[in-house]
Amino acid sequence: MDYALSRLCEQVMTARANLQAIEIVGGGTKRFYGNPLPDQDKATRLDLSAISGIVTYEPSELVMTALAGTPLSEIESALAEQGQMLAFDPPRFGSTSTIGGVVASGLSGPLSFGYGPLRHYVLGAHLLDAQGRILKFGGEVMKNVAGYDVSRLLTGSLGMFGVIVQVSLKVLPLPMRDVTLMFELTEGQALAHCAGFRSKAMPIKAAAWMPDTESQVGHLAIRVCGAESAVEHAKQILGGQELAVDAAGQWWQSLRDQTAAFFNAGPVWRIAVRGQTPALDLGVTAFDLAGELRWVTGELDAQAVRDVAVAAGGHATLFRATEVGNLPADGVFQPLAPAARSIVQRLKKEFDPKSIFNPGRLVAGI
Repeated sequence: MDYALSRLCEQVMTARANLQAIEIVGGGTKRFYGNPLPDQDKATRLDLSAISGIVTYEPSELVMTALAGTPLSEIESALAEQGQMLAFDPPRFGSTSTIGGVVASGLSGPLSFGYGPLRHYVLGAHLLDAQGRILKFGGEVMKNVAGYDVSRLLTGSLGMFGVIVQVSLKVLPLPMRDVTLMFELTEGQALAHCAGFRSKAMPIKAAAWMPDTESQVGHLAIRVCGAESAVEHAKQILGGQELAVDAAGQWWQSLRDQTAAFFNAGPVWRIAVRGQTPALDLGVTAFDLAGELRWVTGELDAQAVRDVAVAAGGHATLFRATEVGNLPADGVFQPLAPAARSIVQRLKKEFDPKSIFNPGRLVAGI
């Protein structure tokens, strides 16, 4: 065990002995996401930036293992040199984003519509627990599935079970062709257009719509990736205007990393719904994942938003709040059903019996 990791273990054991909460921080780009820690100013801040670097990378095996503090930019650069990528398209939210923060947040980007979400790509993880031990789950090759479910459990856990110190991820080759087609449509027209292509065999990997600021018409972007012949065939069927490579990259980045003007209009709600759900009529809206993910901005009543989400077969999260004082009393995430909450409580007690790791960050009160 190197010095940096040993130092983290010592900090954890000290905090546990003093019953002091620990805030786990990588690049700090996702601190806005989730519930704030109670008495955050009194918590021990565990900085993972010192444990950084790619441990192993086998391009022929499509597997990379990296320490949690490794910058996402470093990982993507290494993959690009080998013509590979993180297919779940992780949001950055800033240049200091780390791979540990990516896995802990569990967030995926627009390409996850066609390639699948982050949890499908996590092969293994090392966890620093409340006793200062390093627990190893899963493997570092795709054939090894031992403990894979625990690795998935850690994905999106926001550090509530311990400190993710190392992760192994499946990577994929870059597509031979990557084309973005743009359409000027209203939200309803864009949703209908997405419903229309779902039954067709086309290599559509992303589809998202953002409104214009001064009209009800917006822009639907459809991203087609794959072999040259398949992409050309899809272009003929879909139509639309093909964007230049740079323009397309900027458009998808502005959605994925929420740098578009749409996301600056106030609180932002993230609402997951069933496919082919019509417009929710909650306010100013954009959508991703061909309509399965709705972004809604504005000061909205939490219970009203949640009721609409449940009716649409999904759930709602207050993704970005303008002020801590405006957070729902029961947390920014949709409250768990009693049975599910009981399971989470038991898991938390098993991994973190003193409840020192990011208390309440994922589930209010746990």
